[in-house]
Amino acid sequence: MVLMVNGIAYHAETLDRAAQEHLVEVIRAVVGEAPLYVPVMPGTGQSMSVRMTNCGPLGWVTDKARGYRYQETHPVTGKAWPAMPAELLALWDRFSGYPKPPQACLINFYADEARMGLHQDRDEEDLEAPVVSISLGNACLFRIGGRMRSDKTTSLRLSSGDVVVLGGEGRLAFHGVDRIYPGTSTLLKNGGRINLTLRRVHR
Repeated sequence: MVLMVNGIAYHAETLDRAAQEHLVEVIRAVVGEAPLYVPVMPGTGQSMSVRMTNCGPLGWVTDKARGYRYQETHPVTGKAWPAMPAELLALWDRFSGYPKPPQACLINFYADEARMGLHQDRDEEDLEAPVVSISLGNACLFRIGGRMRSDKTTSLRLSSGDVVVLGGEGRLAFHGVDRIYPGTSTLLKNGGRINLTLRRVHR
């Protein structure tokens, strides 16, 4: 089933349990090379409530001094990000409809108390390419607005195995995660939610 909300495509119940379990193992291998870390906001240095890492040629990072950006190395270890796994490239090919491959996969881990405020994904040069988002683990309340922060918002409950594609008129829509629903999935042994976002950075 595909539902369009504010120009964003919501593919419900797309990945079955076996595919989800396999993806979790793939992500664990990535995290083994590029550990999760706590990013901080530009300017204030306030810690975000999610932990994150990346894979692919580039990774999205943020810090107090230099702000939001993409770079080729992990900000803590200084090492290059792990290569993009074939499983993630296949998901991009399946859902993006875009001819060029993704250059970054941002991996966000949400503990059950974590949130993500309304924001736009606009740090990429290539805004013609969509952002493909995959949910694993506990369900969340995902809020979608328009291109202005003040626009009316709509909320969706995203479950493990759902895929969301921000493209076309929805590419610059404001979006965020208002809450995690604890105990709604047994995929992750210790609870929480993993969100994978595949992005093309350069034209």
